[in-house]
Amino acid sequence: MTVKDSVPTNRDADPYTPHSGDRRWSAHHYDLRLGYRVATNRLDGTATVTGRAVEALDRIVLDLHGLTVDRVDVDGRRAKKTSTSTHKLTVTPDAPVAAGSDFTVHVRYRGTPHPLRSPWGQIGWEELTDGVIVAAQPTGAPSWFPCNDRPDDKATYRIEITAEAAYDVVANGELLGKERARSGTAWTYATTEPMATYLATVQIGRYRTTKLRGSAVPVTLHHPADLAAAARTDFGRVPDMLALYADRFGPYPFPAYGVVVTDDDLEIPLEAHGLAVFGRNHVDGEHGTDRLIAHELAHQWFGNSVTVARWRDIWLHEGFACYAEWLWSEHRGGESADVLARQYRDGVLEQPTDLVVADPGADDMFDDRVYKRGALALHAVRRTFGDDAFFAGLRTITGRHRHGSVAPEDVIAAFAGSARVGPEAVRAVTGPWIDEPGVPGLP
Repeated sequence: MTVKDSVPTNRDADPYTPHSGDRRWSAHHYDLRLGYRVATNRLDGTATVTGRAVEALDRIVLDLHGLTVDRVDVDGRRAKKTSTSTHKLTVTPDAPVAAGSDFTVHVRYRGTPHPLRSPWGQIGWEELTDGVIVAAQPTGAPSWFPCNDRPDDKATYRIEITAEAAYDVVANGELLGKERARSGTAWTYATTEPMATYLATVQIGRYRTTKLRGSAVPVTLHHPADLAAAARTDFGRVPDMLALYADRFGPYPFPAYGVVVTDDDLEIPLEAHGLAVFGRNHVDGEHGTDRLIAHELAHQWFGNSVTVARWRDIWLHEGFACYAEWLWSEHRGGESADVLARQYRDGVLEQPTDLVVADPGADDMFDDRVYKRGALALHAVRRTFGDDAFFAGLRTITGRHRHGSVAPEDVIAAFAGSARVGPEAVRAVTGPWIDEPGVPGLP
């Protein structure tokens, strides 16, 4: 049973994202059929959301931002009433939905999608110079489709997008088909593993496609034509990274891995379910961003397959992905994790010691100290209990919570089991890094 299966029947929102999600119901599947014109940033869509009522529903509340709703049907009958506010679409069905019952909401909507302003910058659907990027972490999914926007509410997806024929469209999952349509080309993707809303993405651009060789997992690059050689060089080590992480973390959790390189510069790369997105500025043909490539790939295990149930625990994504960078450095004969841990501990000492990683606050949940202190906590576990127990614990986490949700106590339990100690022994190691603001020494 995943955390999603045992979601409490209360209406309390995540305090880090109080406007997002509704715990009174849970989504099973999203079927999105979108028509989009890059030239005018015009989106016309229908979303069919299949869900289950956790408690009796006289209203169904979905997250949706900045788009016009034309019609809503519930279980094939026109909704009795619909209303929209800044963040929400509220639907009153013709008859209440009983607790434990499945239901289907069909929404027809349109508009000019745009990113949401947030404490973490602009997030969601965003125009590039010539195309689109969707970077939705943590609450940007409602910028392009109606949803139950909670990280613990995972569902399967079918996404069909029609855009002008000159553009390639990349979305999560398997490409089921690509065919000519009256207004361009229709691309259809399906994601059969449960996916969090914030990890759903659409990338549109004038891309060339390159298949990488030498990997048991299919790897596809989508890149501007003039970056073909540099992209093949810079991402040419991804098969080796996949092999390393499969050994350390367990089997790769998805059928394939995709990389999109946008024609625009991006401030930072980002991960999505089965995908990673980099900017033109991250490609130099000299392996200058191997660390970032390793980091985003590791998120496929920690963040995309195994996902936090609440945002305060974001170190379970970022600390693990940061530590994966150190593992890659070790593997390639660069600086060892021991050396890197000492260096980054020195860096943490130069920063304010007023942040508690276990609850950094919404504004600081992507603070670099969360990343580095989380990684240092993991290194302390490794040094205390040894490599065998440490990597067995990582594989337990990714296996036990595959495509589900995870909490800190689950991680503690996994390491305790692999080390054959009590949970309190693991907490004694991680606690000074995660639960306290000071900077302890390394074992």
